[in-house]
Formats: sequence, structure tokens, C-alpha cells
Amino acid sequence: MTKKKLIIGLLVVLLIGGYVAKSTVLAPAAIKLKVNGTIYVLPKDFTLNLSDGHYATLTVALLLAPGQSTGIADPNNPPPTGFGTLPEEPLVRDIITNLVTDANESTLLDVRGRAQLERQILVAIRKGTDVKVDQILFTDLAVQ
Repeated sequence: MTKKKLIIGLLVVLLIGGYVAKSTVLAPAAIKLKVNGTIYVLPKDFTLNLSDGHYATLTVALLLAPGQSTGIADPNNPPPTGFGTLPEEPLVRDIITNLVTDANESTLLDVRGRAQLERQILVAIRKGTDVKVDQILFTDLAVQ
């Protein structure tokens, strides 16, 4: 009977020790987000003439920095048709329009060309607006 009590006592101590170790010493790993910020899709597509006579239709999204507001939707005072709630959206759209219309078909069809154009737009938005944006995304693109 004594051996049985000793074994049960050791099992209880091991179980309690394992529980304490798991809950205190072995803290769960922190979850690392793959997207840090808010993705804001500009509600109206762009249809633009390119510098080489072709045209492009594209949808653009902004990866806003953490803390950057997308604005507040006011049901009594909605934004104009095709515009969202981002306060400086007209300035952002103007920057995108100017830079994309300077591009040509091959720039938009090439992965590196698109990446370079996205970086140019990012720099121009940071320079010309107060919008805190970390990345530009062309979510849809058609060139003719």
C-alpha cells in the first residue's frame, strides 16, 4: 500500500509541476501578424490612358500604417460617388493618376515595372499627403 501511495504522490507532483511549467515558464509564442495595418481599397477603379497609347484599368489598395484612420463614414454626409472615407483620397487618386499615365504598357505588364511604379506612388503619397501608408497594391489590372 505504501508503494502505491508513493507512486500516486509522485504522479500528482509531476502533473502539478508540468502544469505550472507550461503555464508560466513555457509562455505561448507571440503571434506575428503578416499584415500590420489596415488595407484600404480605393472604391473606384482607375481607367487611364498610358503614355504609349494603350490604356489600363486598375484597382488600387493602400496598406495603411498602424494608427492611420480610414476616416469615418457619416450616413448624413456621404462622400461623393466613387470615393471612400479616406479624407485625403482625392489627393491620393491624383498622385496615382499622374504617375500611372506616365507609364507604358510594358511597365505595367512587367513585375519589376509594377513594383517600381508602386514604390514611386508610395514615395509621392508620403511626400504630398499626410496619409501614413506602408505599401501600394495593384489588386486588379488590365492593359489594352
